[in-house]
Amino acid sequence: MTTTAQAERPAVRKSTPGAARGPRRRTGRVRRVGLPYLLLLPALLLELLVHLVPMVIGIVMSFKELTQFYIRDWGAAPWSALDNYRVSVDFDAPVGEALLHSFLVTIAFTLLSVGLCWLIGTAAAVFMQDTFRGRGLLRALFLVPYALPVYAAVITWVFMFQHDNGLVNHVLHDQLGLTDKPSFWLIGDNSFIALLTVSVWKGWPFAFLIVMAGLQNIPGELYEAAALDGAGVWQRIRRITLPSLRPVNQVLVLVLFLWTFNDFNTPFVLFGRTAPEAADLISVHIYQASFVTWNFGTGSAMSVLLLLFLLLVTGGYLALTSRGRRRAS
Repeated sequence: MTTTAQAERPAVRKSTPGAARGPRRRTGRVRRVGLPYLLLLPALLLELLVHLVPMVIGIVMSFKELTQFYIRDWGAAPWSALDNYRVSVDFDAPVGEALLHSFLVTIAFTLLSVGLCWLIGTAAAVFMQDTFRGRGLLRALFLVPYALPVYAAVITWVFMFQHDNGLVNHVLHDQLGLTDKPSFWLIGDNSFIALLTVSVWKGWPFAFLIVMAGLQNIPGELYEAAALDGAGVWQRIRRITLPSLRPVNQVLVLVLFLWTFNDFNTPFVLFGRTAPEAADLISVHIYQASFVTWNFGTGSAMSVLLLLFLLLVTGGYLALTSRGRRRAS
């Protein structure tokens, strides 16, 4: 009887501390791994709504014959397959020829603007490394063009470039006598110089700020040792400063290139809805193709082509710079 009763009793399992801690450890690990993604979720959703969704809509619009007749219901616009892209890259036709001219103007403008911004910003940052009286005030003044709102700054330049009572003509013609007559800066060939001037004036403080931050990471002992070895100022800049700033300059040049190539506010505020032929940047050209001629399908196709070009340039640039870093290491 005793043996039968013992056999009928349910078996009681002894719980071990490790078995109880196992699920808790897995839960804590899941929380630790998932917390960063949970914190990034609002930013990802905002990026999706602000950039990715309009980008996808723009790509869809590039395959439609979307004109002013379908603005109220653009989904009802007929599909045009690749016709918008064919029109955009047909450089023998007026639309393609104008787009190619705008692309070349933008390339020249971007290269000159980025080069001058980097050169002036680097020179100013190297100069500001020395300690002298009033250095803090001068640094603050250098950053004023970058801190000003774009519209306020460019509108000020519009007044300065006026033909009759502008400050630029007053200084160049009336005071210095460098020109035979007052120049038209906002129309004609001089418009490219005016646009480049405003872009460099507005962009070089950013290069100055980034290079100045990068110079803080260069040990001062390197300059002292080079000075003891008899190295001059230019040799120290060439052998120490520029090689040490290479990672900073690689990122800086790429950011300046993308910002300048896509710049719309500066030419739009400076010239209005229709930019002169000499300053017809591709951003304003796409705007005119979309909102002036009311051909949103062609304008969307131009935007997609611009996106592909920038992706190609960015990928090639990153590949070249990463290969250079591997060789240096």
